[in-house]
Amino acid sequence: MFSFTACGDRRNLCLIVPVSIALVIAVVSIYMQAAHHHFISYDDNIYVTANQHVASGISVDNIIWAFTSVGDASGNWHPLTWLSHMADAQFYGLNPFGHHLTNIVIHTLSSLTLLLLLFRITSSLWQSAFVAFMFALHPLHVESVAWVAERKDLLSGLFWFLTLLLYSEYVTTSKPLLYILCLFSFILGLMAKPMLVTLPLVMILVDYWPLRRNLHKEAGHRFDGVVALAKEKIPFFVCSFFSCAITIYSQHKAGAINSLDTIPIALRIENALTAYVSYIGKTFWPTDLAVLYPFPLFIPLWQVIGSLFVILFISAAALWAGRRYPYLTVGWLWFLITLLPVIGLIQVGSQSMADRYSYIPTIGLFIMAAWGVTDLTNGLRHRMNILVPLAGAVVIASAILTWQQLAYWQDSISLYQHTLKVTNGNYAIHNSLGLELAGKGDIDAAIQEYRTAIQIRPRYAYPYNNLGNILADKGDLNSAIQEYRQALRLNPNYADAHYNFGNALAKKGNLDAAIQEYREAIKIKPNHADAHYNIGYLLISKGELDAAIMELREALRLNPRFADAHYNIGYLLINRGELDAAIMEFRAALRLNPRFADAHYNIGNALIKKGNLDSAIREFQEALRIAPGFVEARKKLDDALVQKRTRERVKE
Repeated sequence: MFSFTACGDRRNLCLIVPVSIALVIAVVSIYMQAAHHHFISYDDNIYVTANQHVASGISVDNIIWAFTSVGDASGNWHPLTWLSHMADAQFYGLNPFGHHLTNIVIHTLSSLTLLLLLFRITSSLWQSAFVAFMFALHPLHVESVAWVAERKDLLSGLFWFLTLLLYSEYVTTSKPLLYILCLFSFILGLMAKPMLVTLPLVMILVDYWPLRRNLHKEAGHRFDGVVALAKEKIPFFVCSFFSCAITIYSQHKAGAINSLDTIPIALRIENALTAYVSYIGKTFWPTDLAVLYPFPLFIPLWQVIGSLFVILFISAAALWAGRRYPYLTVGWLWFLITLLPVIGLIQVGSQSMADRYSYIPTIGLFIMAAWGVTDLTNGLRHRMNILVPLAGAVVIASAILTWQQLAYWQDSISLYQHTLKVTNGNYAIHNSLGLELAGKGDIDAAIQEYRTAIQIRPRYAYPYNNLGNILADKGDLNSAIQEYRQALRLNPNYADAHYNFGNALAKKGNLDAAIQEYREAIKIKPNHADAHYNIGYLLISKGELDAAIMELREALRLNPRFADAHYNIGYLLINRGELDAAIMEFRAALRLNPRFADAHYNIGNALIKKGNLDSAIREFQEALRIAPGFVEARKKLDDALVQKRTRERVKE
C-alpha cells in the first residue's frame, strides 16, 4: 500500500531494512527487562488486576461494558484500551509478564512505524532514524512502556503514526479509500486515548512541512490554502470535538477533574507555563524522573515570567526561521499543540506534569534537533565523521538512562521510594507507599507514611481513610471511626471511606448506621458490589431475608464472580426450604472457589433434608478433605454414617 519510491536514493532504500531491524533489536533488548516486572499498585489495579471486566477476559458482556463504560474509575472512555487489556487477561491471565510483553511489542511497532512515516514523508533516512531511535529509547518514555496501565499511551501512539502514514499516502495518490482508512485509524486512536484530538492540527503542520502542499497557489491566496487544508480535515475535527466532549463528561463524572476552587485557574496557567519548560528540560537532560510530580501550592513569580519568556522567545525564533527551515516551525508547534490537552489548564489528577504526557510531544523537539543540527553543520569539513558518532553517543546515552529508569519500575515499593528521592512534598506517593507497606505487613512503616502524607497535605483525604483501615484491623474501632469521619469531612464523595466507615460500624454492632454508610457508598459508586453484599449480610442478621437476597443478587449482577454472594443466597434458600435452588447456588460458589468447604458442607445439609444420604456423605467428606479441622462437618459426617448403617440394618 505504501510507496517509498520517492524516498531518497537507492542506497537509502536499501538501508531502511537494516536500520529498521537495528531499531527493533535495540527496543526489545532494552525493554525486555520490564517483562519480568510486577504490576504496579498505582492504577494497574483499576485497569487490570482488580477490574473484574478485564480480569475475566473477553466475553460479550465485557465487550459491551468496554464500549458503554463512561465515568468509571479510569476517568476515560477508551474501549480499545479495555479490549486490549481483556485480550491479555484472556491469554495470560493475571501473569504480569504477558501484559508487559504486549506493551513492549506495541512500543516497538510504534517506533518502527514512526521511522517509516518520517522516511516516507521526508526522504531523509538518517534524520528519520535519529528521531525514531530517540523516541524509542528516551527515558521520558519509560513510564508509558513499563506501566501496564499506560497501554492507552502506546495504542494511541501507534494509531497516531499509522494515521499520518495513511494520510501521506492519500496526499500522494488522492485515493478516497486511503482517506477513509486514515479517518478509521484516527477514530481507533481516539478509542484508545483522547490524546489524538490535536492530530488534525498536526496534519495541517505536516502539510506545510515536509509534504509542502501548496494549495494556496490554486486558491490564489495563502490564507485560502490553509482554509482548504482545514476543510479537508473537517471529519477529523468533528471526531476530535466529540472525543473531547465525551472525555470531559467522563472525567467529570468520575470526579477526576479538579474544580476551579480546588486549584485556581491562575495557578493552573502558571503551572502550564513552567511545565512546558520542564518538559523541554527533561527532554534534553532527563534526570530525576518520577511517576508523580505533585502539583505545587505556589510557583515563584520569577519562574513563571522566565518560563513565559523562554516559550515566547523560542516561538518567535521558530516562526522567523521557519521560512527557511520549516521543520523548526513544525517541530515547535507540534510540541506546543500536542501537549496542550494535558498541560493542566483543565486539571485531571494531582500531578503538575507527567512523563507519559511527553510520549507524542517530544517528537517535535527531536525533529527540530535532527534536521536543525544537520543544517547547522552544513559545509563543515568531515561533517558526517562528527555527526554520526555524536548521534550514536546521544542514542546510547539515552538507552543507558532508559535501562536505569526501567529498574525503578520492577515493583511498586521500588518505584515509590525512587519517586520520593527525586521529588519534594509528594504526599500522594507517601500515601501509596504506605498502602504497599501495609500490604507487606510492615504496619509501623505504613503508619509513618500516612502520617507524613497528612503532615504535608492536611486536607488530603486518602491517608486518613487508610490510617483508619489499619486502626480497624488492630481492633481500635473508635480511633478508626474518627479517621473515616475526617476523610469524609474533607471529601464527602469518598465512596471507599463510606464503605470502610460502614465496616467499622458493623463491627461495633451498629447495623442501621453501617447500612446507611454502605448506601452512601453506592450512591457515589453505583457498581460497588461489596457494599451491596455487606448490606445483604447485615440484613440477614436483622432477619430481613427477602431484602437480603435482593442485595446479594445485585452484588452478583455487578460481580458475577462473587462466590460468597452465591453462598449466602444458598444459605438463605435452605432456610426457606428451597433446597434445589440452594444447592445450585452452592455449586455456583464452588465453581468460582473449588476450595469453599462451607459450600460442600451446606450442600450436604440440603441433601440430607432431601433424603439423599450417600451424596450428602460425599459432600461432608469433600468438606473435610479441604478443611480437616472442620468440626461441624465431622459431626455431620459421623451422624450421616450412623444413619446410613441404621438404614442398612433395617433393610436386612
